[in-house]
Amino acid sequence: MTGLTQQYGAFAAALASGEITVPEDCAALVKTGLADAVGVMLAGKDEPVVEKLRQVLPAGGTEATILMGSEKRGAADAAFINGAACHALDYDDVAMRGHVTTVIMPAIFAEAEVLGSTGAQMIAAYMAGYEIWADMAYRDAGQIQNKGWHPTGVLGAIAAAASCAVLRGLDAERATMAIAIGASQSAGLLANFGTMTKPFHAGRSAASGLLAARLAEVGMTGSADAIEHNQGFLKAISPENQVDRTTPADHLGKEWRMRRYGLSIKKYPVCYCGHRATDGILQIMRDHDIAPDQIAQIDTYTSDLHAMTLRNALPQTGLEAKFSMQFDMASGILAGNVGLTQLTDGFVLQPDVQDLMQKVTVNASTDYDPKLPGYRPADQVIVKLKDGTVIEGKPVERATGHADVPLSEAELWTKFADCARFAGWSEPKARALYDALMSIDTAPGIAAVLSPEPKTREVA
Repeated sequence: MTGLTQQYGAFAAALASGEITVPEDCAALVKTGLADAVGVMLAGKDEPVVEKLRQVLPAGGTEATILMGSEKRGAADAAFINGAACHALDYDDVAMRGHVTTVIMPAIFAEAEVLGSTGAQMIAAYMAGYEIWADMAYRDAGQIQNKGWHPTGVLGAIAAAASCAVLRGLDAERATMAIAIGASQSAGLLANFGTMTKPFHAGRSAASGLLAARLAEVGMTGSADAIEHNQGFLKAISPENQVDRTTPADHLGKEWRMRRYGLSIKKYPVCYCGHRATDGILQIMRDHDIAPDQIAQIDTYTSDLHAMTLRNALPQTGLEAKFSMQFDMASGILAGNVGLTQLTDGFVLQPDVQDLMQKVTVNASTDYDPKLPGYRPADQVIVKLKDGTVIEGKPVERATGHADVPLSEAELWTKFADCARFAGWSEPKARALYDALMSIDTAPGIAAVLSPEPKTREVA
């Protein structure tokens, strides 16, 4: 029996050849993920990490478009820049313990532009990356974050390699090599959360996966058991060596993990670990007439893993605030929102924001939701007023936008339009791009997305 690495390679090759096709319901979710990712990439295009990558990565390449504009770079560099922009605001989708589309989309778009891939081929490529990522993500009984690994950077390079192997039409043997090469490029540390290096992880993974598939195509080798070997990927990243390296991945192409896990589209441009509590504080503020100066204490209840990830108790910059439960609560109370306009250094440094953050207590629990490893069954916010009044928010089991409580089509468009507006795009231009992305499965090529024709359809 072949091992996991070869099974992943065979799955990618079967998608490339058309032996396995993507179900329509899964393709619909892929389109949603792609549209959301492009929107947040636009909003993040001028972030400092993107500017620095553009300064350092060599200009002059002509293979692929960066930032949905007119400038081009070599495909790997385009994937790098676009991936970093997509993750720079921490507004991109979440699934399987990481940010899936922020890595896969930039790699796919860059290679599709080079190869002239159809929309259907891009959908198939996405599903290769997603399904392989999903198979790896839950093989470990522990949380790789507890060992310091950032799943997006660690799992993403392998997923992007599989996606690009599909676009390049690699056979099973060479697709296996692409995955093995991608595994040796996996990296990303939680210690760098709240800095420019976190979005660097996503961009680097997209570029690494693209490079892995190209190298495999020309004959570069890796180990055909790089994923499951005793000194391989899964064991290397496992915090307690409780990882399953032997159960076959024979469900691939038969039982689609996309149907089980879906994509959770973020409503707020901050770390997903704080989204449920953010929903909670915003609901409290809608239901109760509370002035900030009435508040004595805000208690939040979340899991120990999420408390660890939200590492910045008193952030001083907008970037640091993305990883702060204290900021989420203060912004929700003072602004009635946790959005792009609040994630600025100026807002974070306001005296009332700084003061209110110091009234937030984070209570961490090891009582996990069996359906959501690493999550508490529900997060909750309790506000205590100076007069002794205690306001208990309703426990929040799933954040708004979670795969179980998805955003409506109108809400998806509103988020995309807001991101495009933030990037300086007109609404008609944004609408044309959004429509093209939401119908990418029928597109003859990526040009239909890069230069979309305006449509008259409106979201119901």
